[in-house]
Amino acid sequence: MSLLHTRRRAAAAVVTAALLVPLAACGGNDKKDTAGNASPSADGGAKAAELTVLAAASLTDVFKTAGAAYEKAHPGTKVKFSFAGSQELAAQVKAGSPADALVTADTKTMDGLKTDAGTPTVIAKNRLVIATGKGNPEKVGSLKDLANTKLKVVLAAPEVPVGRYSKKILDAQKITVKPVSQEPNVRAVLSKVELGEADAGLVYKTDATSAAGKVEAVDIPDAQNAVAEYPAATLKSSKNLDAAVEFVKWLSAPEAQKILQDAGFQKP
Repeated sequence: MSLLHTRRRAAAAVVTAALLVPLAACGGNDKKDTAGNASPSADGGAKAAELTVLAAASLTDVFKTAGAAYEKAHPGTKVKFSFAGSQELAAQVKAGSPADALVTADTKTMDGLKTDAGTPTVIAKNRLVIATGKGNPEKVGSLKDLANTKLKVVLAAPEVPVGRYSKKILDAQKITVKPVSQEPNVRAVLSKVELGEADAGLVYKTDATSAAGKVEAVDIPDAQNAVAEYPAATLKSSKNLDAAVEFVKWLSAPEAQKILQDAGFQKP
């Protein structure tokens, strides 16, 4: 073999090696982005999920905190909440609104969605209090005081969970209240009291706590009170069912339970 031929073969080998290096580098990054994170892929790579959770209005503040904690613990998953009265949420589910999970403020509403939701799990409990204006100017001290016709009392509508609980405890004490308005959810009741449009209203303890400094909370004895239960369930129409199952399961886990209880909710 001539010296010239040997030199040509060596040069060709160097060029071939140089071309293969960038190709190998490209092949090694097909499952990671520039930050080194796993990217969606057809061969089973990590996949991001965006969950839509329908939740009772009384969960507005605590679920914002819980959602942020969940996203931090589950990178790539985003949780979007839609808050409203439980009866409104049930209507949305029946109408086929796209969502992945549901949390109501009572078991009755959830029980009416057996064909639409998975098996529910109670994640928290709550109780009612009387919300009054800051400083309690009308000196409301008990449920009986709500019967005073000089007081402007606002309640939730009877088809709303907190409205049903309110009716239950008032009827049990044989107290007749003529509300100046009946609201579509507990946050609307709280708002009326905050704005001074009502002297008092029945809300969940956690709602009054969220408005500390703006309203006063008058406790109702346990013997005269009602216990609200919050069931959570996945929705059968979910397009992210595995992720929805994981989120609902997490709501009963220690981290989520601490967030709920720190906000004033009771253990399930």
